[in-house]
Amino acid sequence: MDKTYDTYFLYPGMIYVSSSPVYVTTLLGSCVAVCLYDDKKKLGGMNHFLLPSWNGNGLASPKYGNIAIKQLLENMEKKHGQRKNIVAKLFGGAAVLDQHSDVFRVGDRNIAMAKEMLREFHIPIVAESTGGDRGRKIIFDIITGEVRQKYIQKTSVNKK
Repeated sequence: MDKTYDTYFLYPGMIYVSSSPVYVTTLLGSCVAVCLYDDKKKLGGMNHFLLPSWNGNGLASPKYGNIAIKQLLENMEKKHGQRKNIVAKLFGGAAVLDQHSDVFRVGDRNIAMAKEMLREFHIPIVAESTGGDRGRKIIFDIITGEVRQKYIQKTSVNKK
């Protein structure tokens, strides 16, 4: 990694957009991160959402996929990104807990929401690492659009 870059850790429910040399890092389990990149403007952004959709109650927060993706795209456009030049990379949505019911398949629902929203906004997904049963650490290079991923080692919990 380039030592001249700044680093930024993206917490769940947050969005980050920049055209400066930054490595944006986050950790994902069932959450999903969408990385958007405009190669012409060398502009990138990432969100990290926990749940697929806001139900209309309370604050319309970027912890919900339908809010986070829309706000990420709006923030890219405010910094002069052009939708026709923006591509997406999609990460996360793992089933990190034992899930015996479809109701709890939050990761799968997060992935589906991200794909649906990106399709609605006509943003092509050019790379994807989603699903499975292991968390991920991702590092997004804002200047090049490159995303590095490392799987997080699963650990077992001893039950007594």
